[in-house]
Amino acid sequence: MLARVSLTAVLVLAGALLAGCASTVSMHPAPDANNPLCADVTVKLPERVGTLERQFTDAQATGAWGEPAAVLLSCGVPVPPPTTMPCQTFKGVDLIIDESRLPQYTATTYGRDPAVEVVIDGAKISGSVALEDVANAVQSLPKHGQGCTDKVAPGAPEAPQE
Repeated sequence: MLARVSLTAVLVLAGALLAGCASTVSMHPAPDANNPLCADVTVKLPERVGTLERQFTDAQATGAWGEPAAVLLSCGVPVPPPTTMPCQTFKGVDLIIDESRLPQYTATTYGRDPAVEVVIDGAKISGSVALEDVANAVQSLPKHGQGCTDKVAPGAPEAPQE
């Protein structure tokens, strides 16, 4: 009986330790996260963005890479209206680049519905690398209307390479 209790205690402790190794990034689902097209994006997300490994998230239609997370992706965010903000194209995906909170910045798909938002910590990863790596998953979203219509501004800031 004592051996059975000891074995149970060891198994519970081992399970708790293993559960502690798997980090989950807490996120909130976007308003249109239940859109079936977001499910298509989610299943195509890469296991790595640059050198950062994918982490588990606790919200529908999201992705996160790095520990702590340096790249966060949410599908189903509001579709952005026309803007004069910088717009870049990565693998055929037009993205509005918001650099107002550097070194963190946000890239939001333009001309696709549902829209996808990628928040990048530019101090930890190159924005261009991150956007190139997630673009394959986002390409499946249907294009609507024009893409980037204004002149493309200089690229997203690059993080120092380690």
